[in-house]
Formats: sequence, structure tokens, C-alpha cells
Amino acid sequence: MPHPQRPALKLSVVMPCYNERDTIRDIVAQVLAQPFDIELLIVDDGSKDGTRDILADLARELPQVKVVLQERNRGKGAALRRGFQEATGDVVLVQDADLEYDPSEYGRLLQPIVDDKADVVFGSRFAGESHRVLYFWHSVGNRALTLLSNVATDLNLTDMETCYKVFRREVIQSIALEEDRFGFEPEITAKLAARRGLRIYEVPISYNGRTYDEGKKIGVKDGVRAVYVIAKYGLLTRMRRNR
Repeated sequence: MPHPQRPALKLSVVMPCYNERDTIRDIVAQVLAQPFDIELLIVDDGSKDGTRDILADLARELPQVKVVLQERNRGKGAALRRGFQEATGDVVLVQDADLEYDPSEYGRLLQPIVDDKADVVFGSRFAGESHRVLYFWHSVGNRALTLLSNVATDLNLTDMETCYKVFRREVIQSIALEEDRFGFEPEITAKLAARRGLRIYEVPISYNGRTYDEGKKIGVKDGVRAVYVIAKYGLLTRMRRNR
């Protein structure tokens, strides 16, 4: 089978980061090993475990890396907003700072945009690829939130909560985002759905989830907030579509 076409485009990888000293060097090396013109924007969200010292070293050593420091811990959504503002690439991709998502799949994620079939691509953990077997109720929660989001937005996604979301830069920089924490995921999904004419694709990805002991941060409170965000922005989506 031929390899996917490698695009002649600049890729901005936005990586929110909070207390990831054990994984940050590995994930940065994996991102920069991909065969693209990459600008890696790491937004540190107030780390207190020594991550910032490592990031300072990486920024000195690697010209592709730009580090942005948040003055305090504000959440993933706030870090992503900052990174999106700083991005200069043709395409913007969200990458977590842990090792749950595999940068070697960038080619698969980018291909629908390269082929001019999509403006936005979601990477789905539930579309048939391999994944680490972990929490049953966590997966049930993810699927339930995706279902609620689909009801609100009239999309047919299988994984709204996925980290891997890819955007044409002009798309993501034209959307006003408000959620500071993990509410970013349902908020951006609803606001994308409200944009008439946007082409949204979903492609399967692998997933190597980590345990809470290993540093997983999302919890029950974030799930409750996601339900609220779905209701809030889902209504906005329907109002815009009914105009």
C-alpha cells in the first residue's frame, strides 16, 4: 500500500502542558521526528514539578520549539487558546504532552486536509484501532458525552472528547473560545458545527491511555461541566442553523 502523500505545508502543533516532567522530552522528540515542517508551541500551564526547567532547555536546544508560559494554572482550554493565537502554520494540530497519543499518525490526520476534503479532522479512538485496555466507566462516559454532543450538534462523531483535533489555521483562529478546562472539547465541537459549510472528517487513531497514578487529569467534575457546555453551546448551534 502506498504511503500517504506528505504535504508541503507548515504544521503548528499546539501542546498544552502541566506537570509533565516524566514525558515531555519523549513526546517532543516524537513530534519533531515526524516528516513535516513543524512549529511546536508548548504552552506550560503553571507547572510546579520541574517541567519548566526542562522546557527552557528544549527551547534553547531546538529551534522548532517555542515555549509559552501561563502565569498560573488555568486549564487545558486556556492553554490551547494561547497556543492557537501564537500559531503561524497552515494547519494547527492539538497534541497532549503525555504519551497517550501517537504523533506517527499525523500523516493520517492531515490527509483529508491535504486532499482538500476537510477543514477540520477529529482522530477517533473508537473507530476500530488498537487501544490500551483501561477504565470501563471512563469509556462509557466518553461515549455518552459524544452522544449528547451529537444530539445537540447533529454531527455523527464517534469521539468528541479526543485530543487529536486538526484545523486549518484560519478556521481555529476565527472562533472565539471561552472554556478554560476540558470543556474546550464540547465547546469547539459545537462551534464548528454552527459554522455552515465547514467540512469535518473523522479518522481512526490508536490510543495508549494512562492511569490516574500515571498522571491522568480529567475527572468526574470535568464530565459534569461537559454536559453543561454541550447544552449551552448546543443551543447556540441549533439557533444559528435555524436562522
